[in-house]
Amino acid sequence: MPSETPQPAFVLVRPQMGENIGAAARAMWNFGLDRMRIVAPRDGWPNPKAVAMSSGAGRLLDEAQLCADVPEALEDCTYVFATTARQRGLTKPVYSPEAAMKLAAEKIAAGEKVAVMFGPERAGLENEDIAKANAIISVPVNPLYASLNLGQCVLLTGYEWMRQTGDVVHETTDLGRKGDWATGVEVEKLVEHYEESLDEAGFFFPPEKADSMKTNLRNLWSRMRMTRADVQMMHGIMRQMVRWKDRGGE
Repeated sequence: MPSETPQPAFVLVRPQMGENIGAAARAMWNFGLDRMRIVAPRDGWPNPKAVAMSSGAGRLLDEAQLCADVPEALEDCTYVFATTARQRGLTKPVYSPEAAMKLAAEKIAAGEKVAVMFGPERAGLENEDIAKANAIISVPVNPLYASLNLGQCVLLTGYEWMRQTGDVVHETTDLGRKGDWATGVEVEKLVEHYEESLDEAGFFFPPEKADSMKTNLRNLWSRMRMTRADVQMMHGIMRQMVRWKDRGGE
């Protein structure tokens, strides 16, 4: 059964290749979407090539609603978007994928049923299909090469849906196996270790420039946010260099 999460239905209108239907299913499931409707697929349905391409999203294909025509696919919808890369001469609001999915989220939250239509791979939706939509989604692409395949268009729209409805983290740092960030005390101890060792090695020369050199060194450390493992490694590097010097540099 489809999930209970409120979401738009993605309607694939007369898709031509099973592989592209599978790619669309995979793209939808990447972003938690599982309401697929398929209108008059060229190569019939079910399609084993679609299953092979879906790569783990086969459930969407099993539960996809097969429709004879566009009116059947849209019969329960209150607001419909049509995706197209070309100007069609039809007077309708035109949205970017981002703005369209923001509007879709608002309408769905208000209890409406929203659908997004995607056209056949070769030429996209026909004007008579677009005429049934309330608005158009136009992807800002290179005008010299505006061709997007079905899976790509579904992926872009699905991503924008996730941005509008999910908790998208726009920047983070993966500490991996390095553990926690180093504390101020730990960094300070590292700074002191290096200053003492470099002072003994005569690095801070001439004497009148020693204070500014130490300030610059401290500034360098502050620009490098380190984990505790990083601090331990830097201590180890300096200890090994001192041992090597004490052994005569052999």
